[in-house]
Amino acid sequence: MSVKRLGNQTVKFQTPPSIVSTASIVGPKEGQGPLKLFFDSVLDDEMWGEKSWEKAESKLIRETLSVVLKKANKSPGQINYVIAGDLLDQCIATTFGLREMEMPFLGIYGACSTMGESMSLGAMLLDGGFASDILCVTSSHFCSAEKQFRFPLVLGSQRTPSAQWTVTGSGAALLSAQGTGPYITHITTGKIVDKGVKDANNMGAAMAPAAIDTIIAHFTDTGFSPDKYDMIVTGDLGKIGREICSELILEQGYNISDIYNDCGLMIYDRKVQDTHAGGSGCGCCAVVFAGFLYKKLVEGSLKNILFVPTGALLSPVSTQQGETIPSIAHAISISTSPN
Repeated sequence: MSVKRLGNQTVKFQTPPSIVSTASIVGPKEGQGPLKLFFDSVLDDEMWGEKSWEKAESKLIRETLSVVLKKANKSPGQINYVIAGDLLDQCIATTFGLREMEMPFLGIYGACSTMGESMSLGAMLLDGGFASDILCVTSSHFCSAEKQFRFPLVLGSQRTPSAQWTVTGSGAALLSAQGTGPYITHITTGKIVDKGVKDANNMGAAMAPAAIDTIIAHFTDTGFSPDKYDMIVTGDLGKIGREICSELILEQGYNISDIYNDCGLMIYDRKVQDTHAGGSGCGCCAVVFAGFLYKKLVEGSLKNILFVPTGALLSPVSTQQGETIPSIAHAISISTSPN
């Protein structure tokens, strides 16, 4: 036990799990962004032939799993666990999307950090010898998220400059006890952090303290410095949250500015696409990782990254009751070498 635990929040894997394949499907807006060539498929429209946005999101998650299985030449019967979740009430996009796939299922909710939570739990199950192949997947949909968390689109409500655009997309990763990498070598599980932000249209400011807390915990527990990594990438802090994160981490003695980016800034061209503060949603970091970061690791242009999905743990009810926004971030150290 002591060999695998580093400090209070970090696990070092004795047998680092391998990420053997990924898949990503995105909506039309995401397919017009800077990363458009890295996604497996781009939808022509947000409905994708379904009768509701929620059904379209369920189709997203189901089809993305099918793609990642095909890439790895695996059948559903060879998968020990699917660990998945989304933003909708009771994670209905996931459960309705996967209900006919007949795979052992663990449903989770980490808001926009769900991909990080899924990959962390999957890696621990694999390193512990409890599984050999695990699917990690999540999704989000701009229209279904706006309907649930903000205002129905038919109202045409004006968005604040601090607001972020929920990514329409699903990303999946197949983790295995066997493989040639990239490898998950360490994970740092985040704590709930709440600095009193109440504005649901400024989630970057709400989530940034959680990202800072987890990144610093990772460095403290492992003894690593920023020089360890080619890139540190947070999940969906957007422009405002990224600026806060970079500045406050520097005050703690860690200069990450040259290697730090955020998936919410990478997925859209903010000047051209008018996404205000950037992208957000469970699908944001999932498709950036599955589509872009994973491919850069495989080709060798990135060798070590710290992937830090972030999540705002609010709900429509908590917002209506004037609650603050608790947030979370989970850090995953991924390397092309298992050592």
